[in-house]
Amino acid sequence: MKKTRAHVFKCGSCGHEEPKWLGRCPECGEWNTLAEIAVASARSIRAENGAKTGNFSTSPQSFPLSSVDPIEGKRVSSGIEELDRVLGGGIMKRSAVLLGGEPGIGKSTLLLQAAAAAQTQGRILYVSGEESAGQVKMRADRIKAEKIDRIELCCTGRMEDILVILDAVKPVLVMVDSAQTLHTDDAGPAPGTINQMKFCAYELISWVKEHDAALFLAAHVTKDGLISGPKTLEHMVDTVLYFEQGVSGEAGNTDCRFLRPSKNRFGSVDEIGIFTMGEEGLTEVADPSLLFLVRREGNIPSGIATAAVLEGSRSLLVELQALTVPVKGSVSRVFSGSIEINRVSRIAACLEKHLGLRLSDQDLYINVAGGIRINEVGVELALAAALYSARTGIPLPAKTAIAGELSLAGEVLPVRRRNIREKTAAGLGYSLFTAEDLKSAIRGLFGDGKH
Repeated sequence: MKKTRAHVFKCGSCGHEEPKWLGRCPECGEWNTLAEIAVASARSIRAENGAKTGNFSTSPQSFPLSSVDPIEGKRVSSGIEELDRVLGGGIMKRSAVLLGGEPGIGKSTLLLQAAAAAQTQGRILYVSGEESAGQVKMRADRIKAEKIDRIELCCTGRMEDILVILDAVKPVLVMVDSAQTLHTDDAGPAPGTINQMKFCAYELISWVKEHDAALFLAAHVTKDGLISGPKTLEHMVDTVLYFEQGVSGEAGNTDCRFLRPSKNRFGSVDEIGIFTMGEEGLTEVADPSLLFLVRREGNIPSGIATAAVLEGSRSLLVELQALTVPVKGSVSRVFSGSIEINRVSRIAACLEKHLGLRLSDQDLYINVAGGIRINEVGVELALAAALYSARTGIPLPAKTAIAGELSLAGEVLPVRRRNIREKTAAGLGYSLFTAEDLKSAIRGLFGDGKH
C-alpha cells in the first residue's frame, strides 16, 4: 500500500506550522525559522501499523471504566515530610511535578535533598543542565547528603542523551534542573524556546508514565513570578509547585521558604510546606506558629492582633501588624503584601460603616510576621481588630487568638474546623475568641474603650 505524506513548514522557534514557506513566522515574528517537514497522514499511519501487525483493520479499543485498576495510593515517600504534605501524601508514581521559583530561592537544593532522602525507593537520576558535576557535588557536600551511591548524575540538556541514560539506568525518580535547558535536534538548535520546552517535557513525561517512575522538573520564573515558557507546560504536568520566600523578607525572617501548590491532580492545593534555609540546606519547620509569632516582654503594642488561620490541614497562629497614618495626598492608600489589598479595603469599609471608625482619611499598612501570605477568610475578624487597635491606640488583650469571617453586613460568620484552631491556640497558651457580629466582637475585645 502506498504511503501518503503531507509536507508542512514548521517554525523552529515556536513550533507554529504553515502549509507553505514564509520568511517570517506569523506566530512569534522570528525570521527564517520555518523549515519543511514531512507529516504522515492518518491513513498512512494506519497502513504502517497494519503492515507491522498484519491486521489492517486494527483500531483503538475502548474498555469499561469499572475494569480500570486505580493507581490512587501508589505513592512513595520523598523522605521530606513538608514536601510529602504539599504533594498530597507522597510522590505519586507515573506523575510529573513542575517546580518554579526565583533564582537562588533553593529549587536545586530542594531537588537534591529530595533525591538524597528518597534513595531507599530505588535508583535516582539527577539531570543538571545548568551546573557542572563539581557544582552538584559541592552542594551535596554542603547539605551533608549521605549514602548517595544510588543517585546517578547526568550533566546535559540534550534530550537524545538523557533518554539513552534513562533507558540504561531505569530510575524510579527523575530530577531535571531545569526545563529551560532541555533541547532536542528535532525541535531546533536553541534551548528554552516554547517548542523545545513542550517537546522535551512531553518526552520525559511519557517516559516516566511508561516506566512507573516520577518526574520533578525545575523551571525558571518571569519577573511577575509566573513560570516562564508555554502555559501548556503547566497543563501537561500533574502538579505545579511554587517555591517562594517570605514577602519582602519581612520581620527579619529572610531565611523562611514556602512551598505552595497551584495545581495538584492527586491532592489539595491548600496545603503549604514551610522550610528555613541555612548553611546546610533546607530544614523543615516542626512548629510553624513559632515563626509567625513575635515574642515580647511587657505589654502588647497597639495595632497587633493574633489570628488563628488554616493552611490546608494545618492550623497556624500568626501575628497581624496594622498601622494607620493620616493621608499625605488626596486619596488614602493600602499597603499590604501579606493579605490581599481588596480584603483590607473591605474590612476597613465595614469598620467605618458599622462602627463609625473613620479610616478613609488614613493610609493603611498591613504586615504579617514572618512574611507569610494569608488567603484564608478566617483572618478577617483579626484584621478588623488590628485596624481598630491601630486607629484608636488601644492594645488588644494578651494571649488572645482571633478567628472569624466578616460579612458586609457586619456579621461574624463561623469558621470551619474551629476545634483544630482551638487546639493549636491552647497548645501555645492562647484562648480562641470569636463573636456573632462586629460590634459585639469589638466590645468583647476592647471593653468600653472609646475611639
